[in-house]
Amino acid sequence: MKTAAGVSLSRIFAQRLRQRREALGLHKQDMANKVGVSLTTIQQYEKGQMPKGEFAVRLAEALDCSLDWLLAGKEAVDDGGTGEARLVMVPMVEARLSAGRGSFETGGEVLRHYAFRWDFLRRKGNPSQMVLLRVSGDSMQPQIMHNDVVLIDQGQRDPVPGRIYAVGVEDMVYLKVVNAMPGRLILTSFNPDYAPIEADTGEQLADLVRVIGRAVWVGRELD
Repeated sequence: MKTAAGVSLSRIFAQRLRQRREALGLHKQDMANKVGVSLTTIQQYEKGQMPKGEFAVRLAEALDCSLDWLLAGKEAVDDGGTGEARLVMVPMVEARLSAGRGSFETGGEVLRHYAFRWDFLRRKGNPSQMVLLRVSGDSMQPQIMHNDVVLIDQGQRDPVPGRIYAVGVEDMVYLKVVNAMPGRLILTSFNPDYAPIEADTGEQLADLVRVIGRAVWVGRELD
């Protein structure tokens, strides 16, 4: 079975299981012991084999999450009511934001999910509207580097002067500082080698120029 986006439910389950296990600091053998199955079975679950009956319930209990979330991705991870410790799985979409000349490489299919604390995301905006995107280019250096991962809140689309947004211009996506003026957006970079981009926002161009969401966090992998 697949979701509306064409992503296999078993694949999503496997990703959610692995990332929740890792977020709790559990090794596969630890998980096997908690659930009462073999290490091989846990490995098969993380490859996409769906658990049956009581083993699905045991998995949810071992991972301290709801069965609906584990199997179907419904609602956030259940933290037993403590609130602040709740984890939310944020999707990484298959689209590379350009911090250079602008690019739009794919249609935004979900690659994987990453766990964030709900209270952290809530301070930044709307957790349910957030996605992770990888940056391509150097126009936002030194604040944002090539290959950084940026958290975008798609619920924040009204430009606040001086803030960083993902902006779609025709078929390109830019990560820029956005300033709004009557009838146009001014998209600027931190890197002085890149000139500002002026985009008209008249009625006839409303579908061509769109603020996708505000960048609220950036993460970086170290070499």
